[in-house]
Amino acid sequence: MRDMPRITAPTLAQHRSRQLHALLEAAREIVREAGPQALTLAALARRVGLSRPSLYEYFPSRDDLVVALLAEEVPAWADRLRAALAAYGTLEEQVAAFVRAELELMREQAMAVALTEHALTPRERVRREHARLLRPLVDALAAAGVPEPELRAELVEGVVTAAGHRLYAGADPETVIAAAVAQAVHGIGGWARG
Repeated sequence: MRDMPRITAPTLAQHRSRQLHALLEAAREIVREAGPQALTLAALARRVGLSRPSLYEYFPSRDDLVVALLAEEVPAWADRLRAALAAYGTLEEQVAAFVRAELELMREQAMAVALTEHALTPRERVRREHARLLRPLVDALAAAGVPEPELRAELVEGVVTAAGHRLYAGADPETVIAAAVAQAVHGIGGWARG
């Protein structure tokens, strides 16, 4: 074990950036290989050959590591959700597209979703990252004149979350996605009219 990693880049900032990227990639590998419960700071330190004190400079806690993993992924996911909504004109089509796209993301990114469920203390930080995912739907609801767009987006998200649990339990994806879309679209029926 090393207490001081060698600087492997022209500047300290570049070294830290490279090291952070390597740490996050190693964390993803641990989760892919052994599941989210296996992701500990001790396991990550062993994987990359750093001492735990050196690792604490990047992540003071496991939850900080989880939030860093999510923060790296969320912008691309939000862009994907925004693009899904932009392809449709009516609010009903946009809500249906959001539900489908988010459930597809959940299926593709099961690792990240599982990590959020295993995060213990920084729930508020995880919620902030999650709010970034809801922003495209909130914006679409607001543009359509739906009252309380944040609340309504969270209600749609509740449908998506329930559907995601069914998918993780092994339910038929086509059936679950169709039911979630129908429920969310049905729920928006009177929203634009108040």
